[in-house]
Amino acid sequence: MHVAIAIVGFRNPDDILGCLDALALSTHGDFEVVICENGGPEAFAALTARLPTDVGAGRPIRAVLAMSNLGYAGGVNVCLRETPGADAWWVLNPDTVPDPTALRAMIARLERGDCDAVGSVVYTGRGTIQSVGGRWLGVLARAVSIGHGQPLECLPALAVDAEARQNYLNGASMLVSAHFLEVAGPMREDYFLYCEEVEWCLRAQTRGLRLGFAVEARVMHHQGTSTGYTAEIRRQGRMPVYLNERNRLLVTRDLTPRWLPLTAVFAIALMLARFARRGAWRQLGYALQGWQAGLRGERGPPAWV
Repeated sequence: MHVAIAIVGFRNPDDILGCLDALALSTHGDFEVVICENGGPEAFAALTARLPTDVGAGRPIRAVLAMSNLGYAGGVNVCLRETPGADAWWVLNPDTVPDPTALRAMIARLERGDCDAVGSVVYTGRGTIQSVGGRWLGVLARAVSIGHGQPLECLPALAVDAEARQNYLNGASMLVSAHFLEVAGPMREDYFLYCEEVEWCLRAQTRGLRLGFAVEARVMHHQGTSTGYTAEIRRQGRMPVYLNERNRLLVTRDLTPRWLPLTAVFAIALMLARFARRGAWRQLGYALQGWQAGLRGERGPPAWV
């Protein structure tokens, strides 16, 4: 199976080179890497000056300059269009370090024939699980990462029903088949950043596509190096907080619009519980701005980006 690995960069060549070093150790031989640089001509020149010619064993690397900052989904779609002959695409965050056997394990799960896209175990550098798949809580418009924060030693127990529980894949590492792309279509670029993988997976399932999970596939993730996300809630920046709240309402608007009035009320309550009780007043302001934008149906990059 020939796989095109789609990586979206934004002025973070060190992350990308670290990811490529890990991919060079992959036990699956038939793949190519396409990188979409969203950070402008200077960032593209800085990246290409440091890129190797291949990822070991002649597996080619190609970088493409986006004409503007297209956001994550837009960058992924550039990579998909650049590799029309692939059998599958591995959408991979630039700040990840995949285990050598990760791609082979995901392909093996896909080739069983009872799913159209496959997720992996995504874990942190501290040895804790970021997710073993995700669960979207529709009326609350909240994404729950299954197993989040638990030690990797808990993985066998979590993996028993992870595939049955998930209804979206962690966007840091997801393998999608040609059939998935043909039926579901590309990612929605008007989300710009955050929740695009949730909407993609939910939309795919409404069209009869199925999601799998490869417990043997492990990918380490340095979360937020290019978006400014941080786990410390009072240090989170405007863009991730704003877009998280806005896009959760957009997912509701796009897929379950009848729930939007109730979801909007729940969203306010959850924002207060998350930010106000921790004294994160600035972040609460960002969240309320995103909430208002979601109610208005605003899309694409915020005007202030």
